Amino acid sequence: MSLRIAIQMDPLEAVDINADTTFALAECAQARGHQLFVYQPEHLSFDTGKLLARARPAKVQRVEDQPGILGDEQMLDLADDVDVVLMRQDPPFDMAYITACHLLEMLKGRTLVLNDPEFVRSGPEKLFPLLFPEVIPDTLISRDIKAILDFRARHKDIIIKPLYGNGGAGVFRMKEGDSNFSSLMEMFLERTREPLIAQAFLKAVSNGDKRIILIDGEAVGAINRRPKEGETRSNLHVGGTAEPVDLTETDRKICDAIGPELKRRGQVFVGIDVIGDKLTEVNVTSPTGIQELKRFTGIDAAAIFFDKVQQMVAKS
Repeated sequence: MSLRIAIQMDPLEAVDINADTTFALAECAQARGHQLFVYQPEHLSFDTGKLLARARPAKVQRVEDQPGILGDEQMLDLADDVDVVLMRQDPPFDMAYITACHLLEMLKGRTLVLNDPEFVRSGPEKLFPLLFPEVIPDTLISRDIKAILDFRARHKDIIIKPLYGNGGAGVFRMKEGDSNFSSLMEMFLERTREPLIAQAFLKAVSNGDKRIILIDGEAVGAINRRPKEGETRSNLHVGGTAEPVDLTETDRKICDAIGPELKRRGQVFVGIDVIGDKLTEVNVTSPTGIQELKRFTGIDAAAIFFDKVQQMVAKS
């Protein structure tokens, strides 16, 4: 089976060939003989009943500073000219992201879009876990300063972060009595009308933040991301270190709890974050970690993903 695959992503020219998950997915697709096109979200247009993308045919290669060879621009009708669209641009999860989801929803029943954009927009990373209160840390979603103060008073030590942020940006640890609390709240609340998310601080983060990859609701493997000394965040691009790790019985129970709902929602490629025995995020937008997973364990999540994609297209 040879598929025509359009990847909605950040610029291919800027990816890290040794870490970027979208690059690894494209590399796997190309090795299977699929034809690749790439375009950025701003090149997506709805024009009188047609959903169009100003895209470029692409070939990927593991060459530093030239990860892709791009052909001439062409206008693709995403309903007729391609078999699969991968929505892989990075957040922030803002109105531009939500609009792209609304537009890609129009392809339902004609072109396979992964992850299903209807449920990407209705299940943001930090909100989807709220459906499973038994496996998440104590969590508050609010912009009511009195509610946030009460939450900190109860837990003494909390993490505060933007509800729709990504990559560890804007994440703060706030202990009881921290003199920066009021000014930090002012900064957050003046910049946006959105609520914040606050969670009880998990001491287990010193041992790492586990990224578990699920494909069609099933766990395929995990890596651990350990924060550098003196840092709360374990994200790799802010200095966290990736290391091999096994799935525990608790990890599997978490995956078993959320997997059926992910599958029902068409969230085929997902990365969840687990600290200790608690689920903290469910990443459905552009989850990362598969290159590290393959490097440490030999598990090829990209191959497992495209096995599933090919099955889904064959059934459609």
